[in-house]
Amino acid sequence: MAGLSAAWRLKHHDILLLESNCRVGGRIRSERRGYHWLNWGGHVFAGDGSASDELFRSVGIEARTVPGVLSGMYMNGKLLTDGRVETYPFKIPMSWKARFSLIRAGAKVRAAVFKYGKVASQRPGEDSRVHQQRIFDFMNDQTFSDFLGELPMDADAIFRPTVSRSTGDPEVISAGAGVGYFYMIWNKDEGLAKNILGGPSTLTETIATVLGNQVQLNANVKQVVQDTNSVKVSYSQHGTEYEEEARYVVLATPAPITRKIAVNIKPQVGEALDKIVYGPHVSASFLTNETGPQVWDNLYSIATPKKSFDILIHNSNLIHSLKTERQPGSSFMTFSPAQRGHELINKTDEEIIQTYIKDLNDIFPGIRNHIVEAEVNRWPLGSAYVFPGRAKLQSVLTEPSGRLFLAGDYLGSLYTETAVQTGFNAAQNINSLLGTCKQEKNSPDVARYVY
Repeated sequence: MAGLSAAWRLKHHDILLLESNCRVGGRIRSERRGYHWLNWGGHVFAGDGSASDELFRSVGIEARTVPGVLSGMYMNGKLLTDGRVETYPFKIPMSWKARFSLIRAGAKVRAAVFKYGKVASQRPGEDSRVHQQRIFDFMNDQTFSDFLGELPMDADAIFRPTVSRSTGDPEVISAGAGVGYFYMIWNKDEGLAKNILGGPSTLTETIATVLGNQVQLNANVKQVVQDTNSVKVSYSQHGTEYEEEARYVVLATPAPITRKIAVNIKPQVGEALDKIVYGPHVSASFLTNETGPQVWDNLYSIATPKKSFDILIHNSNLIHSLKTERQPGSSFMTFSPAQRGHELINKTDEEIIQTYIKDLNDIFPGIRNHIVEAEVNRWPLGSAYVFPGRAKLQSVLTEPSGRLFLAGDYLGSLYTETAVQTGFNAAQNINSLLGTCKQEKNSPDVARYVY
């Protein structure tokens, strides 16, 4: 998403986007199935006035606010689909000791969420990088577990699915990042709350189609070397080795890959990249064939403590909300990050699917009889989570590094929005340089290579 966003902003130049996979989009992947779409990765986007919103408008993509319930929960045999989250401790079966601990911890998180809201609110005219640094600085001196203190098992289990969406468990994610997740869930109109009609890949594939041959798939970059006047890019494609020359390069690869291929990036930038930590994603998408209304029709997101997946996403609730008559079928995504991801990632697809179906059937009895398609996706480098001390790296990672510009969701805390915004920032820097610097003799004409 970061590379595509940068390429979109640079599309009037002579550019080349090198993608190592057989498709564009990275951890954004969806496929249409009639009215519905299957989804395996990024599924929500920022709203009005965001970089994502600007990209949607310029590409010609429609995104709508996620309808329905975003804070459902299933735990200990109880499905909660309505009411305020503050009432959940009184509704979920658990011991009174766990219940009281949960109430106390919940009040602590609620107070921190209030403070986070003030910090995370972007000020008029504020640069996105300044805004992001302030978010990173918030409660970045301890882990979320340290912030909450020791809790009984059931109380602890309720907090985990929300925090671990970052791919970091409460013991490693910063307190501020954990609080930020609760802020987004409890404030539906803030943060990431848009669905793309037709599925997220509608955006990525449309950009790739417009860029045409400027996008090269199955292109495995070996190294990127910059000198005074240009950057040399070595890559292989379909068994053939290539070396190309560019004036500037956007590296929109995960931090460990960037570190590996950018062989002479500034030492301090390389050291910062080495400290970025990723957790895995394992997800599966399911298509069902039911013909009538279901209990899940108005649900979008369900936290699932103590299950094989931490969260269940009902991808078709947008479609159900738009139709006057209930259309047959639905689609779901199960999402297992952090420890759940580690537990599943080396299992076979069939083992993962059967594990997921068992838990799905616990939540929605009888759904196993309606599943007609299921597919697993694994991302060992799922997302970079925010750990204590992460804030100190940001100024190094966002400063210019010669002719190389970094972009990617690891540079912020808003996932798809960070990816788009950092791609835009990198492109803006290059556009500015191309517009103001004189052409060096015998150098490539323009910015040529975007990753």
